Amino acid sequence: MDTVREQMKDKKRIVVKIGSSSLTHPESGALNLRKIEGLVRVLCDMRNMGKDVVLVTSGAIAAGRQAAGHLPRPDSLSRKQALAAIGQAHLMMTYQRIFGEYSNMAAQILLTKNTLLNPENNRNARNTFEELFSLGSIPVVNENDTIATHEIVFGDNDRLSAVVSALIEADLLILMSDIDGMYTGDPRKHADAELITEVEVIDEKLLSMAGGSGSDVGTGGMAAKLAAAQIATDSGVDMVIANAEDVKNIYRIIDGEICGTLFKAHKNPNFNLREYVEKY
Repeated sequence: MDTVREQMKDKKRIVVKIGSSSLTHPESGALNLRKIEGLVRVLCDMRNMGKDVVLVTSGAIAAGRQAAGHLPRPDSLSRKQALAAIGQAHLMMTYQRIFGEYSNMAAQILLTKNTLLNPENNRNARNTFEELFSLGSIPVVNENDTIATHEIVFGDNDRLSAVVSALIEADLLILMSDIDGMYTGDPRKHADAELITEVEVIDEKLLSMAGGSGSDVGTGGMAAKLAAAQIATDSGVDMVIANAEDVKNIYRIIDGEICGTLFKAHKNPNFNLREYVEKY
């Protein structure tokens, strides 16, 4: 077994990111409660193992679309922010209820780029995470879409999850996606595309393989996931992209099985989180 994979079972602080397309029914865009319940059960079990767990979740706008009468995906910033305001409360209420069923506490944290660019706010955010871990809580993180502007948005929760991983000095970031991992080509278009199980270095050849987003409800394509991988690995965090269709893939990852695409950490001595946040 690969040494890095073997070490997965020893990871103590894990960030799990899941996107809108993995939390909603494709037919209606409404929240997929069975999927959310399964995810929460796995996260609570990880917490019961003694691990610090963070969930970075999309879905606020999708939940808002549902609550407001199954509206189409919004185009304007103001409509997105309004639906996020409606949907964030609905989404968090759903998480709180299900986490409670497994005797775990969920805590909401909403972030913007501006929060992390300001040194005092950055420090306060880090301290808040640490206090929540000490209380045995599972932070549920999303971008604060309601107050974000074009100048201060992360753009997608792939990058946000990587930034959070660097901020809290996580050991592992798991991106739960709608595909099995990174391929040599788009598997939906190229039958001969092969799954890449491990990535040592993110080079230009790898970046050229990244495509755009193909989902109606998500915003992060493979390019965004590679950007997240650059942040995570440079900060010293291993990252895995795996398929969210089966949330038990999270177990397989932390058990050291070959699952998804592993991006191996290579701590960059010149890593500066603020510079990465400004860039993205």
